[in-house]
Amino acid sequence: MTAAAQTGLLPAERAQVAAAGRRLAAAGLVRGTSGNVSVRAGEHVAITPTGAALADLRAEDVCVLDLEGNVAGGALAPTSETGLHLGVHRERGPGALVHTHAPFATALSCVLDELPCVHYELLALGGTVRVAPYATFGSAELAAAVVAALEDRSAALMANHGAVTWGPGLEAALRAAELLEWACTVYWRAAAIGTPRTLGPDQRRAVVETALRTGYGATRPAHQEGR
Repeated sequence: MTAAAQTGLLPAERAQVAAAGRRLAAAGLVRGTSGNVSVRAGEHVAITPTGAALADLRAEDVCVLDLEGNVAGGALAPTSETGLHLGVHRERGPGALVHTHAPFATALSCVLDELPCVHYELLALGGTVRVAPYATFGSAELAAAVVAALEDRSAALMANHGAVTWGPGLEAALRAAELLEWACTVYWRAAAIGTPRTLGPDQRRAVVETALRTGYGATRPAHQEGR
């Protein structure tokens, strides 16, 4: 290991990435060594190592890279999807990326060209979820396709592969991954019954306006009569 790789960069982010891997595994969103997580802080990225079981991930297992992919911390090689993570981080700036092989998201990625906006909670991900065209894992083509699919979105599916979510912080990216899998499950079950209805532009706009007006999703004191 080089001297640069011994500097102890991003200790908090490495711990967060390891905890995120264990959380995703416990939720069934990743299996074995599938899936990967990264957090960008400044000009460096903490990222899961290749070949590691996420359920057992420790902070010391997590790699630290610069934005060109050079190892700056950690003893293990980074995930094979490093190019995808760095491509998104260079495009988006500081934030976090979560890639899963979640069952329902992966199944839908095999048959859909996009996940329609069938529930208003999908608006938290940007609305309709695009499906990036298939490309071999770890390839520059896949990285470019995912960057494009994530434009003005916080989630995308990857054709015949899985799902990816981005957030300004790791907790936001994890919540997006959980929401995406829930939405894919809803669509799957609805499609088994009939043709799912989708929300049109006016309905989506009304949801956004109502959420902003009412502070939807945030706790607040109860209103008292006479006040």
